[in-house]
Amino acid sequence: MSATQTLPELVQLETQRLVLRRWQQSDREPFAAMSADIAVMHFYAAPMTRKESDESVDRYVAGFEKNGFSFMVATLKETNEFAGIIGAQIMRDIVPNLPQPAVEIGWRLTQSAQGQGLATEGAQAVIQWAFEERELNEIVAVTVPSNPASRRVMEKLGMTHRPEFDFDHPRVPAGHNYLRHTLYSLSNPKSSEVPCSIPS
Repeated sequence: MSATQTLPELVQLETQRLVLRRWQQSDREPFAAMSADIAVMHFYAAPMTRKESDESVDRYVAGFEKNGFSFMVATLKETNEFAGIIGAQIMRDIVPNLPQPAVEIGWRLTQSAQGQGLATEGAQAVIQWAFEERELNEIVAVTVPSNPASRRVMEKLGMTHRPEFDFDHPRVPAGHNYLRHTLYSLSNPKSSEVPCSIPS
């Protein structure tokens, strides 16, 4: 893709049960509640404060402005209820030896939205957009080794564990049980270029 071409932006995606859309001001409250939920945040270093939650939303909104994609709000089609976030972003942290810039797919769902295959469903739509519309060569995902639910989603998406890229997360305190993170990747079947690069 040449520098003169405009890269497609991620505006909204729909699946059988979900709508993935950009952020609205009214999304801050349910996102903060989800991110403060101890059960939802079990495999994170700690639940988020309201300040940390709002900073995350600001970062996601800025990601759309800068890159044309980021984590999106996931709502249930039938009820328009906030179900969590699903999307992709330029990876915030440098993983040793991983080609940069890397694009990371991720999800976080409310307790009531978990266990129904919604993360897989939404992530599949994001991957399809990333590969077909944005022509990304590869997408990655990270989690802690002891998070079986997220690892199952990654496997359902066709992602492969890349143990050579497992790393200590720079934003997790030293000595924390969740310091170590594992990385999965999925290559665009139509791409023969160097993994993890972003078209210019």
